[in-house]
Amino acid sequence: MVSQIFSAFGAVIVGVLVCAGYFVFSNKLLDMIFPDRGRDVHTASVNLQWRATIRPWLFLAPALILLLIYLVYPVIATLILSFKDRNGDQFVGLANYQWALGDREFRQSIFNNILWLAVVPAACTFFGLVIAVMTDRIWWGNIAKSIVFMPMAISFVGASVIWKFIYEYRGGNDTQIGLLNAIVQLFGGTPQVWISVPFWNNIFLMIILIWIQTGFAMVILSAALRGIPEETIEAAVIDGANGWQIFWKIMVPQVWGTIATVWTTITILVLKVFDIVLTMTNGQWDTMVLANLMFNWMFRGGGDSGRSAVIALIIMLAVTPIMVWNVRRANRETKGH
Repeated sequence: MVSQIFSAFGAVIVGVLVCAGYFVFSNKLLDMIFPDRGRDVHTASVNLQWRATIRPWLFLAPALILLLIYLVYPVIATLILSFKDRNGDQFVGLANYQWALGDREFRQSIFNNILWLAVVPAACTFFGLVIAVMTDRIWWGNIAKSIVFMPMAISFVGASVIWKFIYEYRGGNDTQIGLLNAIVQLFGGTPQVWISVPFWNNIFLMIILIWIQTGFAMVILSAALRGIPEETIEAAVIDGANGWQIFWKIMVPQVWGTIATVWTTITILVLKVFDIVLTMTNGQWDTMVLANLMFNWMFRGGGDSGRSAVIALIIMLAVTPIMVWNVRRANRETKGH
């Protein structure tokens, strides 16, 4: 443990020194290539302009190189793989795309992803907004916020294990240790294997992500609500507006930009959901989503790099428009300020 801590500190120190050394060396090299001393006025002026033009790229170069290696190259390689066979050797044209359109499990995964997109971002944003408003009105609001935010500190796998105990089912005459089945049994109902119930098992899995991400939505929206001028609320109260009207007609419009940010952020997360499905059902009982299907085709049953590449590209294409819209909206807000 101690050696790992020292290794981590050593890596941080070496990383900082390497970055500092790079920037010092690259700037000195730039000054040597385009000197401004011992030259005539025109040459010195031109060299200064070149230095001013090139210098920002020296700072951007490491990040751009990493983006090329870890983002651009994998995308191109994945696109090429999508036109090849399972081993990535033979060119098969659009065969993998034809398989995707005709495969039942792929279509089920698309449906499940759409279902997750329709439910999870809306539920997280709604509950986060409601909790943010309610906790600002009570004296123990900070304690409540801490409790709601606490699941954010748990990994998706850890949260799934916790909820596995809530949905747990014991057959025969065994005592039900699952909280949900215990409650159902208490009221005279029949215990169920909840995560195997068609359609509804997807909802039960979504509840886990909603439980985790509501705290994130609450914190962001709470900060936005605190930015609403008190004079606006007071004016609405004087005009006779009730609490419901103040919420929908005063608060929500003024934090709509933040609501959109929270919504899109959770949407991107939902499109990449993987851990919860893998831990809870492993995609069984019609709960498969695209990320898990990609993982299965790539790493299980001998692997098929062609089909898994097609699924990876579809996930990327689904995420990209949302990210572009989010960036553009953020840029417009920045320019507006």
